Amino acid sequence: MERLLEILNDLHPDVDFETCEGLIDNKILDSFDIVSIIAEVNEEFDVAISAERIIPENFNSAKALYALIQELEDEE
Repeated sequence: MERLLEILNDLHPDVDFETCEGLIDNKILDSFDIVSIIAEVNEEFDVAISAERIIPENFNSAKALYALIQELEDEE
């Protein structure tokens, strides 16, 4: 989770990713941010986030995104 928070903080240092749960709903992250996050996560965690998993529920919070990463790691 720590590395994910570093990735997110590099994009938006002004956001408290540990507590924020409306990153998509509140338009904190835009489509470019999502693409950047996916690329970083794919590289850092060696997982592939498929198109069907790119939904607001998976990106609304760092916790949700980390849960997705863990799920993908378990599938491999």
